[in-house]
Amino acid sequence: MLLQFLATIILGLGAAGLLMAINVATGKRLPAWLVPAGAGLAMLTFIVSMEYSWAPRTAAELPEGVEIVSASRESMWYRPWTYVKPLSLRMVAIDTRRNRTHPEQPDQVMTTVMLLGRWMPIREIPVVFDCRGARRADLHAGVEFEAGGRLRGADWRPLDPDDPALQAACRDRLRRF
Repeated sequence: MLLQFLATIILGLGAAGLLMAINVATGKRLPAWLVPAGAGLAMLTFIVSMEYSWAPRTAAELPEGVEIVSASRESMWYRPWTYVKPLSLRMVAIDTRRNRTHPEQPDQVMTTVMLLGRWMPIREIPVVFDCRGARRADLHAGVEFEAGGRLRGADWRPLDPDDPALQAACRDRLRRF
């Protein structure tokens, strides 16, 4: 965040300097408001570009085996350009590299759900997906594995069978607990 702020300031100063040089080269024929307006426009364009490129850049940097299953699309009054093209500031990914199954519960997959947000640290949530039952349970305090791989104390949430997270988690069930 600090680096982007510094880059924005430097870009604004560079744009102002370039416009001032053009003004001197043209015999000071440019209007006085053009230098600050040009610097402001350059900074605003840079900030908007960085906001819109965050989701594709982040998705491209994820390692193989981490799959984006959901991305937000938001419009905000203080970012009026988002009404033309909504902005993605949050994404949900499944880390399929961590998929685990139990020999006695082959239809259940334990994996990690990753919550990615602009300017936020990545949050990881261990989750069990029931592939056949189309449901999921978060592994939090109070949830325990019983003998045979069954979950005790789990709050199962029903999912649509076409849910992208369920599909991603259940695609490969190769490794065991």
